[in-house]
Amino acid sequence: MHVATPPAPCPPSTAHLALPFFDDAHRALAEGLVPWAAEQEVDETDDRAACRDWVHRLGAGGWLRYCVPAAHGGALPALDSRALVLLRETLAYHSPLADFAFAMQGLGSGAITLAGSPAQQAHYLQGVARGELIAAFALSEPEAGSDVGAMQTIAASTDSTSATGTFCLNGTKTWISNGGIADFYCVFAKTNPSGGTRGISAFIVDANTPGLDTSRHIHVMAPHPLATLQFSDCNVPATALLGEENGGFKLAMRTLDIFRASVAAAALGMARRALAEAVHHARQRRMFSQTLADFQLTQAKIGEMAALVDSAALLTYRAAWQRDTGQARVTAEAAMAKMTATENAQRVIDMALQLHGGRGVEVGSKVESLYRDIRSLRIYEGATEVQQLIIGKAALQE
Repeated sequence: MHVATPPAPCPPSTAHLALPFFDDAHRALAEGLVPWAAEQEVDETDDRAACRDWVHRLGAGGWLRYCVPAAHGGALPALDSRALVLLRETLAYHSPLADFAFAMQGLGSGAITLAGSPAQQAHYLQGVARGELIAAFALSEPEAGSDVGAMQTIAASTDSTSATGTFCLNGTKTWISNGGIADFYCVFAKTNPSGGTRGISAFIVDANTPGLDTSRHIHVMAPHPLATLQFSDCNVPATALLGEENGGFKLAMRTLDIFRASVAAAALGMARRALAEAVHHARQRRMFSQTLADFQLTQAKIGEMAALVDSAALLTYRAAWQRDTGQARVTAEAAMAKMTATENAQRVIDMALQLHGGRGVEVGSKVESLYRDIRSLRIYEGATEVQQLIIGKAALQE
């Protein structure tokens, strides 16, 4: 159950902006974003209507301009991981659904930014930046989540070298965020069924394309728009091919690399909110002629929570900074950030709920909703176990 998100007990701290990972442009971004996010009031009872509302607000506020490059209506010359991190952390502090709406605009259009033709970029990216087009990223399948090469959706070419050629898509995608509300989907399918990950291509499929059914909605513990997509003789023109034919796997991984550190930032924002709620409650709750904050056990728990938050923050900011400064591929560092931030946030939120006692499990309380909101972040865009494998393989290769 989602309701209008309760107001924060205090605004999020911006002390971390003094760290050398950030520059003046990032500090200016936060200066405008923090008060804007605190002012928004969205009824989140209907998650699909709320997401549409959030996309409209984020577009009108100019924040979705950070999802696309300046050449297509964006705020910065290129996608900036540190800006994405600051946006997701701040939005998630106030509303995980607002963070979701923002993130999917970036992830859903990221492949177009990276590999789209000039015509594709001109047609889609400005609409994304203005909040007029809702984007989605369609990679996962019922039997192909972490094992992307096992995907079974096929894109059969009729004559892809001709201007009138088409690809015919057949198959199923599932766990697709923004499924059913998106205006277009970046879809990954096999153009070479026996090629494994080397046989995958990417396509832009408009939501109104005949043969695409998005009506099977998926309901989860922290409501947000999810759906299963069914492709049944869904024909798209050759101009819908995104990037090189059979280059879809690398494109998907490049896109996820950009946004993986931002998943860590979303978890970080939720953890910061849980810590703020715990501190506020501990100061207010009286028991045995003193406040909960006066007990040493409470102080120890809050100290542990603060350390978990800061350790996650440093890994998250490092990964974003490394990508922005053009260092070698930062897959392992992004994996460290994603794994640590999501796992730490789960622990912090659990401890915050415990400090609230019975009030912590009351539906409508902020820590109760955070307890549900955080859980999926340890799974999507690469489960914790997948991040561990990435980190371990990188360490063994050093």
